[in-house]
Amino acid sequence: MNIAIEPLLALVVGILILLVPRFLNYFVAVYLIVVGVLGLTGHSIR
Repeated sequence: MNIAIEPLLALVVGILILLVPRFLNYFVAVYLIVVGVLGLTGHSIR
């Protein structure tokens, strides 16, 4: 069973942002931190 995590995560985050718009700041911050840490350690998101 191979489920793509990105579309599911995008759906959940999108719904949460619609319900509680102030969470957008936290989601963006967490995303940027994760991408930055992965970039510094030589990993890639894709």
